[in-house]
Amino acid sequence: MNSPWPRVKLGEVVRPVERGETPIPGTSYRQIGVKLWGEGAYEREPIDGGATKYIQLFRVAAGDVIVNKIWARNGSMAVVPDSLAGCFGSGEFPMFAPIRSHLEPRWFHWLTKTRGLWAQCDEKSQGTSGKNRIRPERFLEIEIPLPPLAEQRRIVTRIEELAARIEEARTLRQQAVEEGEAVCRAMITQDQDSRLTPVRELVRLRPTDVTVSPSEKYQFAGVYCFGRGVFRAEAKTGMDFAYPRLTRLKAGNFIYPKLMAWEGALAVAPPECDGCVVSTEFPVFEVLDDKVLPEVLDTYFRTPSVWPDLAGTSTGTNVRRRRLNPEDFLNYQMPLPSRPTQEKLRIVRERVDALKRLQAETTAKLDALLPSILDRAFAGAL
Repeated sequence: MNSPWPRVKLGEVVRPVERGETPIPGTSYRQIGVKLWGEGAYEREPIDGGATKYIQLFRVAAGDVIVNKIWARNGSMAVVPDSLAGCFGSGEFPMFAPIRSHLEPRWFHWLTKTRGLWAQCDEKSQGTSGKNRIRPERFLEIEIPLPPLAEQRRIVTRIEELAARIEEARTLRQQAVEEGEAVCRAMITQDQDSRLTPVRELVRLRPTDVTVSPSEKYQFAGVYCFGRGVFRAEAKTGMDFAYPRLTRLKAGNFIYPKLMAWEGALAVAPPECDGCVVSTEFPVFEVLDDKVLPEVLDTYFRTPSVWPDLAGTSTGTNVRRRRLNPEDFLNYQMPLPSRPTQEKLRIVRERVDALKRLQAETTAKLDALLPSILDRAFAGAL
C-alpha cells in the first residue's frame, strides 16, 4: 500500500490494555465477538460468571482495538463502537487503546477492511503456534500509513460519506425489488374476482422418471427457505446417495421439500434448473397453465403470510419434523385470481425479475466500490 505518509508500527500509536475482572457466579457478562474480513465487532450471547472457563474476563471501552488471536490473519480485528462498550472478552481477544493524539480510531476502523492489513496479520501469525495465533507483541509490529491527525479525520469523513452513498444505493435497489414483489402479492390477494381453489385443480403431481445408475452423475436442485427460490445444488454420482429413483425438473415445474415447505421453501423452477434432478423428498408438480400461470403459484407461495397456513397443514408433532405431504398440499385452497389479473401479474413479474437481475449485476459493482475507495484513501489519493 503506497502512500505519501510515513509508515509507523502499531506499537507507536496504540497501547495494550487489560481491564481484567474475575467472573462472579450469578453475574451476567455481555460478551464481544469479532467478525472476519473487517466486518466489525458484535455482541454475542451473555454468559454467567459461573459458566466461563476463564479465570479473568477483560472489559472493552469504546475506541479500543480488539483482535482475535486465531483469526486475525482472516481479518478478525475491529474498533469497538460505543454500543459495545462494557462488553467482555477472554484473553484470546487482546485489546489496545489508541493514543488519540496520534491515531484516530475510525482511521484504523477502515484499515481493518483492507487486504494489506490482513496480509500483514497473516505474516505475523505464521509459526507462532499450531493454530497460527498472532501474539500481541507481533500484532504491534504491523505497520500502517499515518498522516497527521487532521488529515486522518478529513479522509475518514470522506470515506464515510462515500460508504453511506454506496449503502443508500444498495438499500434503494433492494427496496425497489421488495416493492415490486409486494405489488405482485397484492394483485393476487386484492383481486375481487378471485375464488378459493384447491391446488389439485391447478397442478398435477409428476411421478419419478429417473432410475439411478451408480456410475452416472446427477445435477441436483434445491429450494431455499423463506421464499428465496430454487437453486442448482451439488452434482453427485449414483454412488453418493441412496435414492433409487429421482425426478427430473422442467423449467416451470412447481417444487418444494416436504420437510421445509412450512418455512417458505416452495417455488417454480427457473430456466437455469431445467434438467436438474431432485429426490423423492421433493414433490414435483406440472402446472396446468390453462388454469393458472406459474408466476401466480410462485408469487403466492413465496408470500410470508401463507407459510403459517402451510405449517398447520403439515403433519408431525415435532416442529422440526413437520412434513407437507403432496396430498395435503393438493387439498390446500388458495385464492385464484381471474385470468386478466394473472396476465397482468405475469408482466409485472417479468419486470421485477429483470430488476432482480440488474440488482445482482449492480451489487457486484457496489461490492467492489468500497475496497477501491479504501485503496485510494490509504494511498493518499482521496
